[in-house]
Amino acid sequence: MDIKKTLLKAGLVLATAAAAFTVATSTQSTKAASYDGKLVNKGVLTIGLEGTYQPYSYRKDGKLTGFEVELGQQIAKKMGLKAKFVPTKWDSLIAGVGANKFDVALNNISETPERKKSYLFSEPYIYSRSALISLKKDKLDSAKSVKGQKLAEGTGTNNAQIAKKLGAKIVNSDQFTTSIDMIRQGRVKGTINSAEAYYAYAKTQKHDDLNIKVLPEKDVPASKVSALMGKKNTKLQKEFNKALKELKDDGTLTKISKKYFSEDITK
Repeated sequence: MDIKKTLLKAGLVLATAAAAFTVATSTQSTKAASYDGKLVNKGVLTIGLEGTYQPYSYRKDGKLTGFEVELGQQIAKKMGLKAKFVPTKWDSLIAGVGANKFDVALNNISETPERKKSYLFSEPYIYSRSALISLKKDKLDSAKSVKGQKLAEGTGTNNAQIAKKLGAKIVNSDQFTTSIDMIRQGRVKGTINSAEAYYAYAKTQKHDDLNIKVLPEKDVPASKVSALMGKKNTKLQKEFNKALKELKDDGTLTKISKKYFSEDITK
């Protein structure tokens, strides 16, 4: 009788173990399943960015890092893909998506009516406040104060559009640090850029000679920063948004934001 009981128990243990193995295998298969829609390279989420705009994407000790780099890595992971980053100059970044050089562009890109005509956007992952940066000795402290002034802005960027709308004269600058240098050299009066970019800069660079004025919502509404992708790639948009929602829900997006900006700018 005891032998029968022992054998019965052993059978139950084996059955339980077999069931657990089946569940585990099924779970692993689900996790391993990857996005099977249109991609530049199969099994890879190819991401275009500048790689020169701290803290969004930049190089540290020769390695690409930053908020949008980690975001891209986490999105790709959720989709069961590998992340591949393609550093590209701003003036050819968006066009690179249209030319199928990469699947998405992650580069602090704001959704605008003009861009929506040709491209799809993900749900926003940043809500960016615009700031006016200048020297303290001749500070610009309001939206009205930039009229007629020279401001350093990237050609075609949302910042350039805001500056132009406020009546400023645009002087091309391809990097945030270059814009700051141009202000200090007296080549421009200031720059309109994201407040979070300035805060990240101020964490590691000399800034006691600079003045920052965050522009109120009534003058410049917060920009919704999203991933940009091809107009016909609706499946990628859907799966990207699904992965992004999971990162928001599990706190990963907030964690990455605080790491690079010292605050949550994702809400």
